[in-house]
Amino acid sequence: MNETETSQNRTSVVAIFKDWKKYIFEFLMLFLAVYLGFVAENIREDFAERQYTQELVRSFYEELRNDSVAVAARVEGRLKKERAIEYMVNFFRDSSLTVSSKPLAVNFVWALAARSPIIFTPRTIVLEQIKSTGALRYFKSEELRKLIGDLSVAIDYILVRQEYESSIFYTYIEPVMTTHMDFSFQFKLFQGESIFERLAEYESSAEYIPFQLSQPEKVDRLKIMNVLSYYHTNGLKSTRLIPFKNYIEVNAGVLRQLRKAYDLK
Repeated sequence: MNETETSQNRTSVVAIFKDWKKYIFEFLMLFLAVYLGFVAENIREDFAERQYTQELVRSFYEELRNDSVAVAARVEGRLKKERAIEYMVNFFRDSSLTVSSKPLAVNFVWALAARSPIIFTPRTIVLEQIKSTGALRYFKSEELRKLIGDLSVAIDYILVRQEYESSIFYTYIEPVMTTHMDFSFQFKLFQGESIFERLAEYESSAEYIPFQLSQPEKVDRLKIMNVLSYYHTNGLKSTRLIPFKNYIEVNAGVLRQLRKAYDLK
């Protein structure tokens, strides 16, 4: 091999080496661009997930806090209805069926007609969103995830029990109400106002509207006492003392854990 050929070969090797350096550099730059893009996407997704979690937590917290107020009001309504039923049971036991009094009117309405002040309808929009989208994974606390599961069970229990109460009411209580309600009293009392606000106003005022049982000759004292007592204890009171109490405790536990984990107030 002469000197010219040797020089040409050396030049070729240098050119090839330069090409490989170029290819390696371009590969590294491409790899770095892809890697940085991957890191940036992960950071973006992580930020978006944290933002979504914070919004979800705040919405869930407000939903539960509103329900904690609502369920407390329903408990008060149930206690008032239970006391009214106790009054009516005692009345049907030995009182004159032709007597007219304000306490009789108020307690009759509460015991045999009132429904909406005792029905609790939990807000479950955010809870259902958490369950259906798999967002439960965003809650890192194992205790919090367990409590959210308990909350769902507690809500289902309340709904089942209230459906059972409704079946008792429509089968046994409503017929007593429609047979023996003094509808002239009802028409005079409720004149386009909120029914229970008007009833509370009437109860605490000096106003008096005569009330008398309709069709007293058809009153079956023992039967009415039995259905009222059954509705009172096996329906209203049992629901208040078990599923309502359980829901209130779980609701408070979830709120407490959310405040602890996400610094909510």
